[in-house]
Amino acid sequence: MITSAEKPGWRFVLSHPVHFLSFGFGSGLFPFGPGTAGTLAAFPVYFFLHHWFGQTDWIFLIFIAQLFLLGIWLCGKTGTALGVPDHSGIVFDEIVAFMLVLFFTPQGFFWQAVAFMLFRFFDILKPPPIAYYDRVLHGGFGVMFDDLLAAFYALICLALLKSVLG
Repeated sequence: MITSAEKPGWRFVLSHPVHFLSFGFGSGLFPFGPGTAGTLAAFPVYFFLHHWFGQTDWIFLIFIAQLFLLGIWLCGKTGTALGVPDHSGIVFDEIVAFMLVLFFTPQGFFWQAVAFMLFRFFDILKPPPIAYYDRVLHGGFGVMFDDLLAAFYALICLALLKSVLG
């Protein structure tokens, strides 16, 4: 077990596939803003998987939901191994939540950049009730759920912006 005073490195991340996935293929090791790095890692994952699923959007949405469920287990296991339930390097939650945002985001660099900024804003700021759930929910579900709420906030704002800007 790594204590909260220790910083996990590549040795830890590569020690088990669960940790590799939880740390977003290593993006969670980024020294400044690992959550932002994990969110950026969602872009290639999303585009690869969306291309792989083709035109079956509803199946892809179900797959994202399955990734959320998998994330509960992954993030819980890695948090336990680290001795820190919601370690900043655990970014699988950002990846899955932002994939959901990208699924509903209009195509094009502008909208995807706005979606990225909105998601990061709400994930960092944690307005009510996100901060409440971040505090009271523990384990893998708590890690995943607050990012899901940040995704919903981002999507609501994105829809409002889209309706205003066209």
